[in-house]
Amino acid sequence: MLMSGSGKVARIHYLAGTFRLLSDGDHVVCAVTGERIPLHELRYWSVGRQEPYVDAEASLKAEQKASARR
Repeated sequence: MLMSGSGKVARIHYLAGTFRLLSDGDHVVCAVTGERIPLHELRYWSVGRQEPYVDAEASLKAEQKASARR
């Protein structure tokens, strides 16, 4: 159930096209902006970096930053 753990940050394993809840919570924190993302609104993440993003713009910024490090 996605809504359990009210007020707690969930631990998640990000997979291609889905994710697996490792510990109860109702949100995650965007790796770029620090914004809370309710699990029912989570649409963007990196499987390789295991990071969630609040929106496509944050996802792009993370990808650009990671590419610049290579």
